[in-house]
Amino acid sequence: MNNIKELPIGIFDSGVGGLTVVKELQAQLPGEAFIYLGDTARYPYGPRSPEIIKQFALECSSYLLKQPLKVLIIACNTASANAVGLLRKNFTLPIIEVITPGAQLAAESTRIGKVGIIGTTATIQSSAYIKALLKFDPRLKTFSQACPLFVALAEEGWISGEVPKLITQHYLKDLIRAQIDTLIMGCTHYPLLKAVIGETMGKEVQLIDSAYATVNVLKKYLKENGLLSDRIGPLPNKYYVTDAPDRFARVGSHFLNKELNDVQKIFIDKQS
Repeated sequence: MNNIKELPIGIFDSGVGGLTVVKELQAQLPGEAFIYLGDTARYPYGPRSPEIIKQFALECSSYLLKQPLKVLIIACNTASANAVGLLRKNFTLPIIEVITPGAQLAAESTRIGKVGIIGTTATIQSSAYIKALLKFDPRLKTFSQACPLFVALAEEGWISGEVPKLITQHYLKDLIRAQIDTLIMGCTHYPLLKAVIGETMGKEVQLIDSAYATVNVLKKYLKENGLLSDRIGPLPNKYYVTDAPDRFARVGSHFLNKELNDVQKIFIDKQS
């Protein structure tokens, strides 16, 4: 394909969570095609070591880049926190991660300078959001909480009812005590739990969706570089997974509010 504007956008995540980025992409940039890779055979990334996360991210990126792309999105907070530097060293393609956009939106949104961050264990331990927030405003006070069970709840579609409510109250009690006014949902799975998170935190707390912020950054980049698609007609979108395509299609329907068809199982070459 000679026209770079019509090349697809590559998106990868540890599982189905990155579909929140896909949903925003389809809402904000409906003319853009994409190729999505969910590394479902090795999900979740959150409890893994930084070295393993980097290896997995490199392998997913290498697989997607076997075909021409115009942008690569790391639609996984854990991979963004641990592997974006490595990927930018290895690939010349523009790479957009989900942490910086979410941190910027939070820094701009807070009224009292007290920002909470929830994410996987690996994301919280990396302090990536704290570092990003303080670059935008060093006066901010930050409060972090790992919420590892949120990923499992989202993956299983347990997004309402007594179980997620009790788990959410347990995880967020310290953030409520801290009297934050802005909360970053630092995992692309978490927007599925937005209703119960919002109910627990209260209406006065703004919830920051990193997927929404990331697509805003993507849109700006494409506009500024003359890369917005002019495509008319059906989009050649593709969904790849490394295991359990039927389960991905079923759970993915919760994320996109529509049926997913033609999810392909693929095998990723191991990086030495």
